Amino acid sequence: MHLSSAVVGGLLLGLFMAISVGPTMFAVLRYSLNHSYKAGLAFVLGVSISDIIFVTVANVATPWLQWLHQFSRTLSYSAAVLLIAVGLFGVIKKHKPAKPSAKIMSISNAQYFKIWLSGFLINTLNPALIFQWIFAATGMAQETDLYRFVFFGSCLGLVLGIDVLKVFLADKIRRKLTIKRIMLLQKVSAFCILGFGIGLLIITIMNIELKTPGSHTSVHKNFQSVMPPYCAKA
Repeated sequence: MHLSSAVVGGLLLGLFMAISVGPTMFAVLRYSLNHSYKAGLAFVLGVSISDIIFVTVANVATPWLQWLHQFSRTLSYSAAVLLIAVGLFGVIKKHKPAKPSAKIMSISNAQYFKIWLSGFLINTLNPALIFQWIFAATGMAQETDLYRFVFFGSCLGLVLGIDVLKVFLADKIRRKLTIKRIMLLQKVSAFCILGFGIGLLIITIMNIELKTPGSHTSVHKNFQSVMPPYCAKA
């Protein structure tokens, strides 16, 4: 029963994270529509590896992760620039996709690595991710190693499974869409990614310019403190 509660808790957290809308979801859609399910899988694996690293560090080196959290503003700027660059590239790029078909597009290993790296960086450079895993690891600190392993394993396993499902669904839909609709979806996903980047940049700048009345706590810090767990996937 003890481990059953770990499975249930991990699955609930994973489900909440996986079904939430964020730039990661739109990036998965973008890569799956532009290329194939293999490109989407490469991106998802990058995100998953980033999650695994953070979960591991949060559980075995929480003080180090708390120290890293001091640089959340730098990470915020880095993540914002990366998201804006990816979104802006998708918005201004004059790309007409090939007619949808069941044929798998050829992509070089170097391109796969770049896609994987973009998923890894977008996830890793998100400052909310650090706060989320510190919070989760702190909440599990009194549990046994086995309990924590089952909890986080269930969470990450479900997130990865649903992300993979998104990739295959996007690829399946891609084959049934017209070129015009694919181009529209590409632009929408690019604008969403760009919007998340601009939003993060604005919040980070507000941390410098604005303070909450009667305290020394920044707006950006307040935003992070109430940010729900799913924002780490953003």
